[in-house]
Amino acid sequence: MRAATNGSRTRSRLVVAAVVLVTAVAGLVVVGTVRGASQAAAGPQPADDPACGPTWVTAWQTSPQPGPDAEAAGGRFGGRTLRMVVHPQSTGSEIRVRLSNRYGRVPLPVAAVSAATAGTGAGVRGGAPRPVLFDGRPDVTIPAGAEIVSDPAPFVAQAGLPVSVSAYLPQEPDRVATHPVALQTSWVSQPGNLVDSSSGAAFSPVTAWFVVTGLDVLAPRAEHAVVLVGDSITDGVGSDPGEDDRWSDALSRRLGAEGGAARMSVLNAGISGNQLLADAFGVGDSPATRFRFDVAAAAGVTDVVLHIGTNDIAEGRTADQLQAGLVRFADQARAAGLRVFLTTITPSRTGPRATAAAQTTRAAVNSWVLAQGPAHADGVFDFAAAVADPARSDRLESSYDAGDGLHLSAAGYRALAGAVQIDRLSGSPCLAGDTASSVTVSGGR
Repeated sequence: MRAATNGSRTRSRLVVAAVVLVTAVAGLVVVGTVRGASQAAAGPQPADDPACGPTWVTAWQTSPQPGPDAEAAGGRFGGRTLRMVVHPQSTGSEIRVRLSNRYGRVPLPVAAVSAATAGTGAGVRGGAPRPVLFDGRPDVTIPAGAEIVSDPAPFVAQAGLPVSVSAYLPQEPDRVATHPVALQTSWVSQPGNLVDSSSGAAFSPVTAWFVVTGLDVLAPRAEHAVVLVGDSITDGVGSDPGEDDRWSDALSRRLGAEGGAARMSVLNAGISGNQLLADAFGVGDSPATRFRFDVAAAAGVTDVVLHIGTNDIAEGRTADQLQAGLVRFADQARAAGLRVFLTTITPSRTGPRATAAAQTTRAAVNSWVLAQGPAHADGVFDFAAAVADPARSDRLESSYDAGDGLHLSAAGYRALAGAVQIDRLSGSPCLAGDTASSVTVSGGR
């Protein structure tokens, strides 16, 4: 496997947990960017700037956690085809698919992969699915603890138009990489290799993403990405399935409406139950542990926003511990060349978050973020103030409450997106003056 570059002819690449972010290792992804400036500071780049040519950007991704092992899965995946439906945030003329065996203890063989424009149900439209290859081959074996990115495949992916990525697993994964809160429907087939089938008749619905963890596109002009890292609030719990009402979706729409250099690919790296200070089975690795996969490995990433802490408070962590964790994450992001933004913790008066000690901790952390956060990050966003009840800052405003006193409604998630100062983000200076991306590829879709 060759190391990834930013050109359109790169072959499949391997993402391994042992990668050192600033060290070039043959055959591995070498992660690192030059830390950018905000939109206002950077200004537009000339249209003929060589840096503004076609560039890879991650258009969709999800953050997996350990799923059921082979025995618990009971043959749910082995000898079947996964058809994962994803919604790209950017438009491009070629795609690369990222597959994960991040939590596998043995290598994971994948016999075939394809991509197509999603149709009705599990069906696809626009003709037969296009094959996706790995070093020129239809099959690939993903090492234990790794993710792999495919060769480029000619396929027009359009922002907001769902893409079906199908993968045939000839045997049961020993522990499948899973994102259980997809908030949209994907599909798993009856036994058989159906990656080339346009029909959805042999598939049954699932509400999680398995194995497929990312989709890159070759954008016609250089486009940057911002990764949103967090817990169930970033994951979108409380919003309606199938409606794309997470705060990441709302921020993407906001940047798209602003247009030009404000546009960025908005990537969701939320995991329900996630904690800043602990790796825990069932709620995923901490942001620092998964940074190499969920942030640094994203193509085109320049910015990261961290919104987390309510689950740590529920676990009895102190304000000092949380503050130290936020500093460590900010330092990690800056060391990778990224702009990083911290946020205040949104209010809740449910369960262990309602105790006097928990409320005191949240207030102390939020005061620290607002006062001291700018010394460690490139900016802070006051999410707590954006959704708090004006009369009671320790609880959510009623129209922003999904009903459990912790998670947000669609209106609440829009309020979070509205609290992001978009002129502080790097944006995509090469898109200044652009109103839309236009891509073509031989053969149509």
